[in-house]
Amino acid sequence: MIASVDGIVGAVAIDSLVIEVGGIGYRVFAAPSVLAGATAGGRLKLYTHHLVREDQQALYGFRSVDELGFFNLLLTVTGVGPKVALAIVGSRPTAELQLAILQQDQAVLVSIPGIGKRLAERVIFELKEKVTAAGIAAAGTILPGVVSSDDVVGALQALGYSLSEARDAARAALSGAAAAGSLEDRVKAALRALARE
Repeated sequence: MIASVDGIVGAVAIDSLVIEVGGIGYRVFAAPSVLAGATAGGRLKLYTHHLVREDQQALYGFRSVDELGFFNLLLTVTGVGPKVALAIVGSRPTAELQLAILQQDQAVLVSIPGIGKRLAERVIFELKEKVTAAGIAAAGTILPGVVSSDDVVGALQALGYSLSEARDAARAALSGAAAAGSLEDRVKAALRALARE
């Protein structure tokens, strides 16, 4: 499995780029924002999802581990393949997308080319459930009805954030107005904090 590529950009196409590493050129599909920032001859590191199927192999590249984690989470949604997941991840900052999912804001997803109302509903339903489940699993060792920082951290990690990012965002959420709110309120507040960074 190829987890990342770090090398010289050999060429940039409409939907992908070639990164040359050790004499080998890897074709990596990427969002338009990544492609716009890449220049032939420049150095670039991308975190990758290595898709392996019976009839195909492909690399999908992302600027951050957060984007890659969210891409992988999107792939678990019924009806979402790599191209659709890449379109979603590349449309807005990850924290904004996750906040839209938790707030059940279909308009954000429907505004992405290739995402219809039914698919937007499915993404919201399936991913909101996964975040809630992560929070419930983390809350299993504490008193019922009490939401701790660990619950928020667990939910953010389920969305693909690193432990340090999740802890910082949870700390921000607990210091704000959402401190006395539900797990969902605190996760939304943490995502707002991440979106402002």
